[in-house]
Amino acid sequence: MKNIGKEIKVGVFAAMALVLLYFGFNFLKGADFFSNRKKYYTIYDNADQLVRSNPVYVNGYAVGRVSKISILPEKQNKILVELEIDSDVKLGDSTKAILTSEILSGKYILLSIGQVKEPLKSGDTIRSEVAKGLMDVFTETAEPVADNLQTTLRNFNVVIDNLSSNTRRLDTLFMKLNSTPYLVNRILINTNGRVDELSTSFKSVAENLNVTISDLKPTLNNFKILSDSLKEIRLNQTLIKTQQTLANLNVILTQLKKGDNTASKLMTEDSLYVKVNRLLAHMDTLVRHFDNNPKQFLGPLGKSQKKIQRERKREEEARQKAAAAKK
Repeated sequence: MKNIGKEIKVGVFAAMALVLLYFGFNFLKGADFFSNRKKYYTIYDNADQLVRSNPVYVNGYAVGRVSKISILPEKQNKILVELEIDSDVKLGDSTKAILTSEILSGKYILLSIGQVKEPLKSGDTIRSEVAKGLMDVFTETAEPVADNLQTTLRNFNVVIDNLSSNTRRLDTLFMKLNSTPYLVNRILINTNGRVDELSTSFKSVAENLNVTISDLKPTLNNFKILSDSLKEIRLNQTLIKTQQTLANLNVILTQLKKGDNTASKLMTEDSLYVKVNRLLAHMDTLVRHFDNNPKQFLGPLGKSQKKIQRERKREEEARQKAAAAKK
């Protein structure tokens, strides 16, 4: 009996050790057996080496862990991840489970809760999202740099090609410059000879010009004297014509003052003015009479005075009847 008691004790102790080992191992993995937690699910196209017991954070604070990972063959082998989240954390329809990784801490899930309009219940599915890793950021950053580097290399190749062509041109230019001093010397020699000839020619031209100017001086003096004489002649003729014109004007004025001619009478008497006014008055009367009685002038032999009076009387009676009819 004593031996049986020892075996039972050993068995119980071993069972308790196994239970403690199990709970301790799970506790070290992040399982809290004394807390109230809810289970949620999320689906990823690629779990990226996510394992059970990886932590779940909200704003850097651990609120749960990954409790289970399974594959979904019916949904193109997507990964179903079960999350155990503290019941105090309220999740909504806008919550995202972001799969994130760091070099030192490994994989974890970051919950972006957002606005909780419709709270999620235990067993609901959270929208999933995968954060960009270091390699993704490096790839996105490196692609523009690589493109710019390729463009820079192409431009550099173009510059090198242009530099090669410019080098050939410089070689040709330097070869031509080697012969340039000889040509410049020849030009200077020829120029010196021509300058000497030009100086001699200019000197002879200047001497001839001085002689010509000396010869022209008497001619210029004579021309000045002739010009002065012509000016005096023209001025004398103008004065003589002016005196003659004034004398004729005095004669005309003297005749007008005498009053024995037609012009003086027109200037001193108003009889012509009076007669012209009378003529204009008679013409005005004649025009009005013609306007009022055109038949007297337009008939082949004209009309008598009696006939004219009878027509006027009939016209007057017609106007009176028209006036009475209007009343």
